[in-house]
Amino acid sequence: MPLATGDRPVLEFQPVSPERWPDLVRFGVDHGNFGWCWCMRWRLTSTEFRNSTKASRRAALEKFVAEGTPVGVLGYLGGEPLAWCSIAPRETYAALERSKVLARVDDVPVWPVVCFLIDRTLRRQGVTPDLLRAAVDYARAQGARAVEGYPVEDDIKSYDFMGSTTTFRLAGFRDVKYG
Repeated sequence: MPLATGDRPVLEFQPVSPERWPDLVRFGVDHGNFGWCWCMRWRLTSTEFRNSTKASRRAALEKFVAEGTPVGVLGYLGGEPLAWCSIAPRETYAALERSKVLARVDDVPVWPVVCFLIDRTLRRQGVTPDLLRAAVDYARAQGARAVEGYPVEDDIKSYDFMGSTTTFRLAGFRDVKYG
């Protein structure tokens, strides 16, 4: 297990590709929350999500990956996928595209970050900002001109999978006001 100064874990980050699908499946099986929604909450409309099953959500995500549609980045430690960040072009998130609360701020093509999941053995060790920076680097390498997130305050537990304000600030994000 590679460690940095101060025993902080150093993860290797890789975008999910068809070749890495088995790693994402292993991550999903090992991490119940991910294996329940298969990170499809924002990729399906609300009605589609409500009418879907765990198996159909997994199949839908697999189809995205098989088609080469960006879905996110995995973080590996010792060859094991232990961290996840969902990042993709906004138009691949059907529910987000329909959201009035999280409406587009302008016409610039954007890649939203909508989900983080970190293995409990790595939480509170400073890996989430590293994962976010890796996701941004991946998006930029794919031509993204802008990346946005929807963090929640650090002390709010509902929707904390969307990331905390501290995580986004540590990764260099700045506030943009909707309206």
